[in-house]
Amino acid sequence: MILEDEAATARLGATIAARLQAGDTVCLSGPLGAGKSTLARALIRALTTPDEEVPSPSFTLVQFYEGLRLKIAHFDLYRLSNPDEAYEIGLDEALDEGAAVIEWPERLQGRLPASRLDVEIALIGGLEEGAGRRVRLTPHGAWEGRMKGIGT
Repeated sequence: MILEDEAATARLGATIAARLQAGDTVCLSGPLGAGKSTLARALIRALTTPDEEVPSPSFTLVQFYEGLRLKIAHFDLYRLSNPDEAYEIGLDEALDEGAAVIEWPERLQGRLPASRLDVEIALIGGLEEGAGRRVRLTPHGAWEGRMKGIGT
């Protein structure tokens, strides 16, 4: 699937949010500047309100939100050195109480939640403004079948 612009990214975030259920994880992978935070922000705003303040959790590592139908936690694991740290900052609890969006899931080193949607984002044509993104969605566990016909 190709995302031509930020509006297309917001639509994908809303589509994923509509299918998100308690216990689910959305794992966002891609290089710096690929649009992981933009997609996470769109997904969170679709679950909360369109003007929800959604700062990057790069330094806090996690931000929690009360969605209208589902609690959502946004993790940025870029600075983690050990996968156990993600669980120490509340990943299990977030999934028990709602759902999670994880940027840099590769930091979990194979300890990914079973019910997850992997979203791999690649830049098309570099980092310049207006460059598109190529996105590949890979469902696992309860996500299988839920994203049918949407870039899978």
